[in-house]
Amino acid sequence: MAEKEQQPGHNSAAPYNYGRADEEAQTKELKRQKRKKLILYIAAFAVFQTIVIVIFSLTVMKVKTPKFRVRTASFETFSVTASSFDMRMNARLGVKNTNFGPYKFDNSTITFYYRGAEIGNALVPKSTAKFQSTKSFNVTINLSSTNLPTSSELGSDFNSGILPLSSTSRLTGKVELMLVMKKKKAINMNCTMEVNIASKQIQNLKCE
Repeated sequence: MAEKEQQPGHNSAAPYNYGRADEEAQTKELKRQKRKKLILYIAAFAVFQTIVIVIFSLTVMKVKTPKFRVRTASFETFSVTASSFDMRMNARLGVKNTNFGPYKFDNSTITFYYRGAEIGNALVPKSTAKFQSTKSFNVTINLSSTNLPTSSELGSDFNSGILPLSSTSRLTGKVELMLVMKKKKAINMNCTMEVNIASKQIQNLKCE
């Protein structure tokens, strides 16, 4: 029997595989979502890094000027007459360093004054204030009225029982950060105090 001729319009191609098309579409969607998440992670990491760098720059890497102060003072000898004084002071000084690196300072001098007239000075030896700490040390100063002008108010201050004193000094040095970065910093000391003649003690000690 002769084979039947193929009817016009009859499609002999294999039927379309809808299941495979759905699987490919899902795979593409998963890849797209993964790429989107990856981009979001990278952006979040970049923002986090920027915040860390800003905080690091504003805290750890920011160099602050240390503070130099007379912390306490006492007298080893104390001689006061009706018109003169001669004292040996033991002053405890402090260099407060709030930086995240040591502050190394050079030799300097601390000078004491009575109403603007110099009455004594002492060497401040070079040293290092470690990071986030205070370097304390003692200096001994001989304070004398020998070179005061004759017009000084010493007599009236003796009568009041109070001698007003002041001290100044300037430290120069460098703050070292991360073992590589060095920043020059100078500190000016300006302190005022009173000597109570009756008790032979320092009072009202203030430093700027």
